[in-house]
Amino acid sequence: MTETKLNYIAGQWVAGESVIENWNPSDLSDLVGVFAQANADQLDEAIATAAEAQRIWASYGLERKQAVLNAIGTELMARAEELGTLLSREEGKPQAEGKGEVFRAGQFFTYSAAECLRQLGETADSVRDGIEIDIRREPVGVVAVISPWNFPMATAAWKIAPALCYGNAVLWKPANLTPASAVALTEIIARQDIPEGLFSLVMGSGRSIGQRLVESPDINAVSFTGSVPVGRGIAAAAVQNFTKIQLEMGSKNALAVMEDADLDLAVSVALGGAFGGTGQKCTASSRLIVHAAIHDAFVEKLVEGAKAMRVGHALEDGTQIGPVVSDAQLRENLDYVALGQSEGAELACGGTRVERATEGYFMTPGVFLNTTNSMRINREEMFAPLTSVIKVGSYDEALSTVNDTRFGLTSGIVTRSLARATHFRRNARTGVVTVNLPTAGTDYHVPFGGRGESSYGPREQGKAAAEFYTTVKTAYICAGEPA
Repeated sequence: MTETKLNYIAGQWVAGESVIENWNPSDLSDLVGVFAQANADQLDEAIATAAEAQRIWASYGLERKQAVLNAIGTELMARAEELGTLLSREEGKPQAEGKGEVFRAGQFFTYSAAECLRQLGETADSVRDGIEIDIRREPVGVVAVISPWNFPMATAAWKIAPALCYGNAVLWKPANLTPASAVALTEIIARQDIPEGLFSLVMGSGRSIGQRLVESPDINAVSFTGSVPVGRGIAAAAVQNFTKIQLEMGSKNALAVMEDADLDLAVSVALGGAFGGTGQKCTASSRLIVHAAIHDAFVEKLVEGAKAMRVGHALEDGTQIGPVVSDAQLRENLDYVALGQSEGAELACGGTRVERATEGYFMTPGVFLNTTNSMRINREEMFAPLTSVIKVGSYDEALSTVNDTRFGLTSGIVTRSLARATHFRRNARTGVVTVNLPTAGTDYHVPFGGRGESSYGPREQGKAAAEFYTTVKTAYICAGEPA
């Protein structure tokens, strides 16, 4: 019998009130594991023990905290092949991407380990004689982390690592589609020199565990990555207790390809941005805005490149596009294909379910042509290996189309013109901008986040993380006899 993987609550591995099965989307006969689902009482216990554990952790010396985070990061990087294989097995992204994600997760922890020693305050003189001012950041308290399935290690790491770095306790509710990665990361964290209850893994559904977590008055901050509707619900629940929130949600990212672009580079950037991670990325280039002068040549090479991409088992050598994560996701993707065609878009290639040696949720990368920015396929986040080409007649029209969206996470431009690239960087209304690169945001030492319905609250990653995971205290000290 398959051993049930447990929740980690208040320093103990515990069973839940029920279990779920986790199946490999590349091979539906492969059971990845069975995972416990926590109940409300267990969540309440995790929350109750977190506050005291947080106070103990906050009192640890900086080097002691640094050693913990460094050990977590170092082990993740050392085990990137093993854990990356596990990640790809349960999520479906090609093995090379899975390994890279685990390694990057380790880097988030080692970066935050170094940040433990860089927590410097400020001093100032008061406008009143004889009084000095000390300004410093203190932990926000108990942090709820709700992470998505598409980057089950990396997204969790870039939330958990800075939360611990700045002295907080963490309750982590991962996505139920990728529990194996969550347990693997928790096993590493649980072995470290941390107080019991400082870190808890509470697996369960969003409707039960997630909702109760964000509604708790004993949670001081919630960091969430997921869909806009769920983000709205979290915001509505959190505001009742004035809980601090950080929401990273959907997007509809655009890549502008100008008439002076290097054609081969532009196609490579578009293919990587649109179909990397099977298109299941919040940074995916799902709108390709192409200048009319280069449109036909670009489309010919783009379609040729998409057709050549190898769709297959995530763990097979040479696979460029793995399966989508679930049957529900596949059905939603195919619905978008039908929707695009009903709107008048031409499906130039792909967008169909395919069979491979093992039964799985395999889908070919699809390219829509003759689309307009008003079509639903260009307004809604599809989270699929699908992209749309929009023809424009000028740079100004391209920029206007890029910005014509309620989202605003990433955008990119391919051009040889420094002046045009500079203008685009300054005028694209997105939180991340790329020039001659795929739309993405993966560096661990700089801020990440968007505008509009893509993000709400302080930025993630780099030094910007301090804004969310700490609170500012200003102290006035009488240095002598006041005048």
